[in-house]
Amino acid sequence: MKDRFLLDPEVTFLNHGSFGATPREVFERYQAWQLELEREPVDMIARRLPGLLADARAELAAFVGARPDDLTFVENATTGVNMAARALALRPDDEVLTTNLEYGACVFTWQQHCRLVQVPWQELFDHVTERTKAVFVSHITSATALVLPVEAIVREARSRGLTTVVDGAHAVAQLDLDLDALGADFYSGNCHKWLMAPKGAGFLHVRPEWQERVGGAIVSWGYEEPATFISRTSLQGTRDSAAYLTVPAAIEFFRAHDDRERCIALAREARRELCALLGTEPIAPDEMVLQMASVRLPEPDATLNRRLFDDYRVEIPVQGDLMRISIAAYNDRADVDRLLFALGELYA
Repeated sequence: MKDRFLLDPEVTFLNHGSFGATPREVFERYQAWQLELEREPVDMIARRLPGLLADARAELAAFVGARPDDLTFVENATTGVNMAARALALRPDDEVLTTNLEYGACVFTWQQHCRLVQVPWQELFDHVTERTKAVFVSHITSATALVLPVEAIVREARSRGLTTVVDGAHAVAQLDLDLDALGADFYSGNCHKWLMAPKGAGFLHVRPEWQERVGGAIVSWGYEEPATFISRTSLQGTRDSAAYLTVPAAIEFFRAHDDRERCIALAREARRELCALLGTEPIAPDEMVLQMASVRLPEPDATLNRRLFDDYRVEIPVQGDLMRISIAAYNDRADVDRLLFALGELYA
């Protein structure tokens, strides 16, 4: 599988979770869409693009268990979270309840709109007050790489009359999704991570009762009446939509090469061996870990990821006292062994 990707063969790439990596054949389809745009920009943008985007949305919707008209393309999951936050029309004294494991960019998003209350996920509903308007939670957390019980959280929030916003940046193609069954009011996801589409391909799924309140990232021609959720969020000025149009090719590649079972087993095995080497305890049970796994370091080390890259050509993220390993389809046991060797020398 390594030869099917464009990654530098001299680097042991264990950081798929940050930005993903696109297979050669998917990237070639992406470039083909870009070429079509440049050969006849007016025909592509003014005449063909709406139908092409609708076809791509339909394929993505089938993949994530949704109706095509409840889903719109966005550049990334953070953009979708911003659009959801604006749709809620929160006041500064309103509260949004979330966990203390959330992605920093989305934390900043909510702090611009309201009072954000961050608590351990197990205690989430112990902190509901009369000012609580919504619950925001990651399906799979970023730094700690934990699968949270989103189904139960959404169900409990709905029973309390609270709006739910889910950050699914890491969930698409790590988990089999059924967004209609999940029932979150807003679900924002990335296609460029584990689905391996080109960078700049994400989506926002919105329940029908909220769609009239959702605007585009910018106000443009999609607001001309009769405006719809899809028109407002799709007609966003002149831009390259090739990443969106390539999502069906990414889905096709993923289905042909779905290797999640092996990857999950290797990620869990690597986590156990890393904990043993570093002398730290696992941060959660195995069932909360899929293709990403975070381990605690003996102490925070701001230079570790740079030393691993410069001295051993191992690409892996370190944040505070956490190191996160990702196992994608192109990773194998040799990659894990190279990381263990490097850490063995650094911590000798």
